[in-house]
Amino acid sequence: MKILVTGASGYVGGRLVPELVSKGYTVRAMARSPLKLSQRGWDEVEVVQGDVLKPDTLERALNGIEVAYYLIHSMTTSGRNFAETDISGARNFALACEKAEVSRIIYLGGLGSQSEELSKHLSSRHDTGDALRSTTVPVTEFRSAIVVGSGSASFEIIRDLVARVPVMICPRWVQSRCEPISIRQLLEYLVEALNEERTVGEILEIGNGELLTYADLMRQCASVMGKKIWILPVPVLTPRLSSYWLNLVTSVPTSLARPLVDSLRHDVVCRDRRAANWIKTTNYSFKQAVSIALTKEEQGEMISRWTDATTSALAWVVPDEKSFSYIDRYETKINAPRETVFKTISRVGGAHGWFHANWLWKLRATLDRLIGGVGMRRGRPARETVRVGDPIDFWRVEEVVDDERLMLRAEMKLPGVARLLFEIKDVDLSSCLVAMTARFWPRGIFGRLYWFAVLPLHSYVFGGLIRQLRNEAMNSQQKERVVA
Repeated sequence: MKILVTGASGYVGGRLVPELVSKGYTVRAMARSPLKLSQRGWDEVEVVQGDVLKPDTLERALNGIEVAYYLIHSMTTSGRNFAETDISGARNFALACEKAEVSRIIYLGGLGSQSEELSKHLSSRHDTGDALRSTTVPVTEFRSAIVVGSGSASFEIIRDLVARVPVMICPRWVQSRCEPISIRQLLEYLVEALNEERTVGEILEIGNGELLTYADLMRQCASVMGKKIWILPVPVLTPRLSSYWLNLVTSVPTSLARPLVDSLRHDVVCRDRRAANWIKTTNYSFKQAVSIALTKEEQGEMISRWTDATTSALAWVVPDEKSFSYIDRYETKINAPRETVFKTISRVGGAHGWFHANWLWKLRATLDRLIGGVGMRRGRPARETVRVGDPIDFWRVEEVVDDERLMLRAEMKLPGVARLLFEIKDVDLSSCLVAMTARFWPRGIFGRLYWFAVLPLHSYVFGGLIRQLRNEAMNSQQKERVVA
C-alpha cells in the first residue's frame, strides 16, 4: 500500500511516518518545505513538496497514492485566520484526492459535542472534516482530546504549570472534563485503521477511557513529578487573561494558547466507543503517558515536538535578494579548523545561551512573550547538531551546510523579516574566517524605525557574540588536541 502523510513535519506526522515504515508500508511524506524533512534520516521515505493552499502542487504528491493521511493544522502558522485556512486547504486536498483516485483519507480532528456551540478551534476541527468529506473520497475521521507525549503542546502546558506554579488560581474551565490519549495509542489507531474496513467513511472518537477534569490532570502530573500543587478555581479569569498567563508561565505562546484555552470550557470525552471495539490498542493511563513523556525528555529522545511547526511570524514571505534591506556584518579569524568552529556555532541557544550578553537576549525574549511571541521557552533540540526546521529559542533554522554555513530566521514578533547568517571559509588548514551577517527586511515605516532603534545594541551584542564564539572554538580545539 502506498501512503501519503501530509503534515509530516508536524508533531503527529513526524511520528507517524517512521511508524508506517516500520510496518512495511511505502510512504511518501509531504511538506511545504521539504528541506525540513531531508535531515530526519528517513532514507526509505520519498519526500515531496506540497502545499494544500496551492492546488497545483498536489498532483505530483498524490500520484499513485492509495491512502492519504491529513494531519495539517494551521493554528500555529496562520494566526487568527487559522479556521478559514484549514477549511480552504482541506477542500483543495479533497478535490485533488478525488482527481488522483485516492481510495481513502484518514484525518485526525478534535473531540467536542455537536449539540453545543463549540470554540473556534474545535469547530474548525469539525469543519475541516466536513470539507474533506465534500467529495466522493471516503474519509475516516478520528477525534481525540489532548494528546500526551514528549513534545506535545498539551503535555508541556500541564508540565510547565505544575513545575513552575505550586499555587494556581485557575478559571472555571479546570473543572471541565477531558479524556486524554497517549501519542503511542493514537499512532496505533492511525496505523491499524488501514486494515480495518469498518472504519472507512466513519467519524470515530478515541481516548484512553479516563474521564478527568483538567484539575485532575494537573494533580496527577504533579504526583508523577513528585510535586504538590494547590488549585483554587475562581470565576473571574477570562480566556484572554488565561492565555496571557499560559504565555508567560509555559513554553506555549499566546497565538497557540488562546484557541486552546477557548476550547477548555467544553467537555471533550468519547461518547462513541466503536473505535475501541474495532481496533485493539495498548491503553495507557494518563499517569503512565506522563511518566513515559518525562523519561523521553530526560533522555533527549523526542522524535518530534509541537515547535517543529513554524509560527505565524513566518507568514510574511522573505523578499528576494534585490529587495531593500538593512545589513550588519561582523568578521573574525579563528585559529581552529572550520569543522570545530561549525560545531561551536551549532551549540548556540537553549541552555548554552548566545555566547555573550545573554541577559540582553533574555530581555528581548521577555518583551517578545509580553506581546504574544514565542520568546525563548522553546529552547532548542537536545542534540548538538542542528537541522533545517529546528527551533532555536526565537529563531528557526532555515539552512544548514555542514562546516560552511548556518542560517536562522527570526520567529519573534517583528515589523519585518530578520535573518542571522554564519558563514565559514578556510584561511589555511588550521584557521578559518567566520562572518556573521544580520539582515533585516523592514515592513513599512515601523520596520525602519525598529532597525535604527536596535542598531546601537548590535555592536555590543553581535560584536561580543563573534568574539566569544572565537574564544570557545579555540578552547574546543585545544581540548581536542589534548585528547588526541
